[in-house]
Amino acid sequence: MLRFMPVGDSMTIGSAGEHTWRYRMWQHLCATYGGPFTLVGPRETLYDKAAEAPTSYAYADPGFPRAHLAGWGEGWLHMAPLIGEAVRSCRADVLLVSLGLIDLGFYTNAEQTAANARAFVTAAREANAGIHMVLLPVIPNIRAMTDEPFAEQVALFNELLAKTAADLDEPRSPVLMAAPPEPYDIDTDTYDGTHPNANGEHRIAAAFAEAMWQDWDLGGEYAAGSS
Repeated sequence: MLRFMPVGDSMTIGSAGEHTWRYRMWQHLCATYGGPFTLVGPRETLYDKAAEAPTSYAYADPGFPRAHLAGWGEGWLHMAPLIGEAVRSCRADVLLVSLGLIDLGFYTNAEQTAANARAFVTAAREANAGIHMVLLPVIPNIRAMTDEPFAEQVALFNELLAKTAADLDEPRSPVLMAAPPEPYDIDTDTYDGTHPNANGEHRIAAAFAEAMWQDWDLGGEYAAGSS
């Protein structure tokens, strides 16, 4: 049994009424991965915007393994202290990580955020020496389109994250930097300039899927027309 753990911020946890990219990834792996697998993590809920809390189970389709380690407003800073126990308790094999926007927007600069990403990798490996990780760069968002200093920090962090992945990559525990979703248009792939709509969910899932397929021969090509 191969255990995938989605790790991320609001784009990964999703909010009430959404499918989430986690669901799209599950669909993809059901269609392309030849062995038993599941999604794991210490959390299952969606974010409830009315309650302003992660208390909702109102998935657009609840019929999939909904486990994850994601939180609205959480970043590398928040997940680095949590990842070791999450990997250990959930016996995760592969981490699919989408973090950074929150860090850069509210907590840390690019260099500090990259340092927290390194701490995250170290903690994950202490829990499972053979853990595999796929890291997604910070993807296009409305703030980066309108705030030039923030956009510069995003670009610098993405460069540092790629360097981190290259520096920490090793055969027993590979760290893979996924290419950003391409194409990705905040007008057609998000509902508010940041959070993915159905199109965006597919594009994020495809970025992870293509990285695993091309570099690890895991799964297969992503079928963009999946429902």
